[in-house]
Amino acid sequence: MSADHYMREALGAGRKALPACLPNPPVGCVVVVSGEIVGRGHTQPPGAPHAEIAALNATKGDLADATLFVTLEPCSFHGRTPACADAIIAKGIRDVVVAIIDPDPRNDGAGIAKLRGAGVEVQLGVLAEEAQADLGPYLNRPANRQRD
Repeated sequence: MSADHYMREALGAGRKALPACLPNPPVGCVVVVSGEIVGRGHTQPPGAPHAEIAALNATKGDLADATLFVTLEPCSFHGRTPACADAIIAKGIRDVVVAIIDPDPRNDGAGIAKLRGAGVEVQLGVLAEEAQADLGPYLNRPANRQRD
């Protein structure tokens, strides 16, 4: 399967987040090992796990050979929940595919930089237009400046 296929799966997962995730954006994530989706998640209500954590929590075993596909850049900061980038690094994931950068000024490339700084290969821009269509209405809104 292609990166586009798995990112479409992540986009579908993200659509399940609405409306409970608001004011956080409806992010989706899948974890893939040997061509099989082994974890799937979407943003939970504020204060609960983000999409990446939900997907990681759904997995078992060693993830060193896993690829994580996520519709929005993993967060690099600790808000109501710990940073998703740190959790990805801690799980030993070496490959991450991200649709779009998170424009939140607390992130805005910092999650990608944190992952790359830890030796994680990051591919950016897979299905970016589709992700922007899904997430754009929920990013950079005044209500979202307090998101976690």
